[in-house]
Amino acid sequence: MKRLLLGVRALMSVAKDNPGLVKAQYLALSRQLPMMYFILLTNTLMLAGTHYAVAPRWLTLYCPLIMTLFGVIRAAEWVRTRNRPRSPTQMLTALKRTNMLAPIVASAFTAWSLALFPYGDSYTQAHVGFYMAITVIGCIFCMMHLLPAALATTAVVNTAFVVFFASTTISTFVATAIDVLLVSIAMLVILKAQYGDFTRLVNMQAQTAKLSEENLKLANQDSLTGLANRRQFFTRLDSLLADARAQGTRLAVGLIDLDGFKPVNDIYGHSVGDRLLYQVGQRLSGLLDEDVHLARLGGDEFSLIITRVLNDEQLRTFGEKVCASLREPFLLVDMPIQISGSLGIATFPDQAFSATDVYEHADYALYQSKRHRPGTACLFSTAHRQQLNREGLTEQALRRADLEREFYMVFQPIVDIHSKQTVAFEALARWESPELGNVPPGDFIATAERVGMVNRLTLPLLSKALNAAVHWPTGIRLAFNLSAHDCGSEDAAQQIVELIKRSPFDPACLDLEITETASIQDLPQTQRVISRFRELGCGISLDDFGTGYSSLSQIHALPLTKLKVDRTFVTNLHLDPASFKIVKSLIALCQDMQLECIVEGVETAAELGALKNLGCTRAQGYLFAKPMRASDIRGWLEGEHLAEVLAV
Repeated sequence: MKRLLLGVRALMSVAKDNPGLVKAQYLALSRQLPMMYFILLTNTLMLAGTHYAVAPRWLTLYCPLIMTLFGVIRAAEWVRTRNRPRSPTQMLTALKRTNMLAPIVASAFTAWSLALFPYGDSYTQAHVGFYMAITVIGCIFCMMHLLPAALATTAVVNTAFVVFFASTTISTFVATAIDVLLVSIAMLVILKAQYGDFTRLVNMQAQTAKLSEENLKLANQDSLTGLANRRQFFTRLDSLLADARAQGTRLAVGLIDLDGFKPVNDIYGHSVGDRLLYQVGQRLSGLLDEDVHLARLGGDEFSLIITRVLNDEQLRTFGEKVCASLREPFLLVDMPIQISGSLGIATFPDQAFSATDVYEHADYALYQSKRHRPGTACLFSTAHRQQLNREGLTEQALRRADLEREFYMVFQPIVDIHSKQTVAFEALARWESPELGNVPPGDFIATAERVGMVNRLTLPLLSKALNAAVHWPTGIRLAFNLSAHDCGSEDAAQQIVELIKRSPFDPACLDLEITETASIQDLPQTQRVISRFRELGCGISLDDFGTGYSSLSQIHALPLTKLKVDRTFVTNLHLDPASFKIVKSLIALCQDMQLECIVEGVETAAELGALKNLGCTRAQGYLFAKPMRASDIRGWLEGEHLAEVLAV
């Protein structure tokens, strides 16, 4: 019995625990109830009119006026609030009020119509029955989306109708009562079925909307870190940029690239790398406030959109704070993991005018940071804009360049300090563009690396260097620089191997120089490529050692034959104790590992004297000779240039 009562109570109550259903019911009723009141009041006034001459005034005039006033007020309320935004609580309150009023209104109109039955002839009495039977059907179907109200109205009106007309003992009315009873039963079945279908449809729409929302969230969220992904970053950037443009405010975009992440992946595995990326995201999220939007663009690259108005100095301070936080160790394995992050920042509207501009400028600032000061922040400036414009011109000219005709090689001697002899030449590329004139190597090589064109230069330049070296005296070595792409691509390596094999120059006298960047990007791939070069008899030099992320483990892992100490350690070597100790350690390291050590960038006699005292045997720099054309090499080798320079 208790369960039955609970079931009846649930059936006759508004489903307040289903907000989607509440909203759908409210919207349906807001369209249908004004029509229900129009039908009800029109029929009521017509019934009052047919009884006006035979029934008391309070039944035919005053009661209909009161009921009409009530109906007009309720209909107007629904019409007034139909297009207004309503909260879920307000909608639920309106449904509860309707559910409460339904049996009261049904009772009032039923009692009024039955009170008119004793007056008039059989036609006016039949009109009462017709009014009750037909009007209630219209009202019930108008309230069908609020099942409790429809059931209450059905129960009140039809029960009263069946009981009253069945008790008249008039066969026509008794038959009518039986018909209405059957119709009522059919209506209840239909109402229940229709309401069930309506509820299921609403729930399915809610589930579909929820699924769509989840899919949208997944489409805009990075699954690893839980941050916004690349898609959401650009969508948000467009929106925030439009707001900044409309409000005349400043906005900044920052791009973060982790330094040293790949070695962590290689050494500890991808699971640790994924955990590191997650912790980076968490650390950055904890550092930033609501005015900074953080996203992961992919790989080890993150992005920031800074909506708080900051001047350039404040942005630099903010950037350095971000970079400093990334230098703090991450505890993932038995020992702390140390990485850093380079940050490039660009601002709108002073340095960029669109989402594309501000992103590309931030990317360029990031490139400058990683190239010159890894692990720090770089703010895109007017000087960068001018440099970017120059690089744009350089890039376009480079894409159109005739590599065979416009590019040529120069050669800088590598000397043996003790024997005072030239033992090798390093091949260096030069570009004489018909559009731009002589383009500095630092400009076109950096541009070629940035836009992915450096691999197009390798084969024609190596071919020119080998063709020139064929004419050198036996035993003079050729050093040639390879790019990171050359070491990271099997196809590129194969083409280099085939070129060396075709050349008449002895591969045993060829030293291929790789950068530290190439060695750490993909160590297993670099090992395979270098092994192929070593099989030809080529020497392998690690160029610019000490300026990047090289470690003893990399030196041990690669089949190197030489190390080239970067020129930054040589400048004022005799005056800088720290540089003196570093070069001394590197020379000792090469001796212990049986690697040839070449010191680059020797420009003064004092620097040369310090290197002699340290036991250096091979050196290269402007003190001995500037890079020269291939046609000048024979004259250089036959001259007495080195004897004078090395007599210090």
